[in-house]
Amino acid sequence: MITKHTSVATLAVIGLLFVGTSCTDSHNDTGVVYAPQMYEPVGYEPYKQVRSNPINVKEHGLNMRLPAQGTVARPNYHTTFGEGANKTTDLMMYNIPADSIGIAERVLTNPIADSEKTQAEGQVLYTRYCSHCHGATGKGDGPVAAQYKGVPNYSADAYKTMNDGHIFHVITHGKGRMWPHGSQITPEDRWKIVQYVHKLQQG
Repeated sequence: MITKHTSVATLAVIGLLFVGTSCTDSHNDTGVVYAPQMYEPVGYEPYKQVRSNPINVKEHGLNMRLPAQGTVARPNYHTTFGEGANKTTDLMMYNIPADSIGIAERVLTNPIADSEKTQAEGQVLYTRYCSHCHGATGKGDGPVAAQYKGVPNYSADAYKTMNDGHIFHVITHGKGRMWPHGSQITPEDRWKIVQYVHKLQQG
């Protein structure tokens, strides 16, 4: 015979069992998982699926896609330099690896003719991208350098003789604590900064 007291006791025991089995020692246990396919990604092979995949059947099993016809690689594009008789169009190719600064020093020269106009443009770009670390005059005394030690002085020691290729390569790939800026600054603008850095090297 089930009494009122028996049913209450039974409910209490069931409640304790439910609470006890719901708790685990690990905070990483999320319990029951609903629709895991929504957030557990399909593992793709880098180039081609080992097993057939219905998603890329039309691509012959390839996961990587070929670039669209006529695509030009970002580092390689035509840029017009100079004005009047000095106006030229050059293919700005830059495929020198990050760890090959010596090659950059030997083979790269600034394709932009030095002028007051390009110096002024270089100063604007330098102020925008470089002065917060290197300082307005290239002394390595920018506001970031106060906390981020090791910023060089362009007019001291070996930094006075850095050539076009060296400076361009460092802007592109970074060096030491300096991060790369190749994704932020176009090659043409990097060459203008190189011109202005040469001015700062003179002290």
